[in-house]
Amino acid sequence: MHGKEKLNTHVTYITMSGGNVVPPLTTHVLDTARGIPGGGINMVLMIQTSNGEFREIERGTTTTDGRGGFLSSSSLQAGAVYKLFFDTDCYFKNIGVKGFYPYVEVVFRIEDPSQHYHVPLLLSPYGYSTYRGS
Repeated sequence: MHGKEKLNTHVTYITMSGGNVVPPLTTHVLDTARGIPGGGINMVLMIQTSNGEFREIERGTTTTDGRGGFLSSSSLQAGAVYKLFFDTDCYFKNIGVKGFYPYVEVVFRIEDPSQHYHVPLLLSPYGYSTYRGS
């Protein structure tokens, strides 16, 4: 099961650390050049420490439908800065495509930890885009 059941208005995900819940932070990678989900992309979630460095919190890989969820066993911190790292080089190599960006890092701030945060990534070999989803 890849967690496509509905729970309220959010998709239920099987999170990176296990469990069938809606995690507070989710992502969905779409390969816009091929018109399909970006499945099998390795990801790392990090939080910025007081000295400005980023510390790893959780690792995962997008499902076959390009989805992933984080922080099933902990919670988001108000005012904290997070970074989602996507290993796009490995993804493009696995599908036999040369890509320009070896990785994508999306850095964002959490203001209200009670909200759900969705950080999609629209990806192609020579460009990418991201936004705060719902």
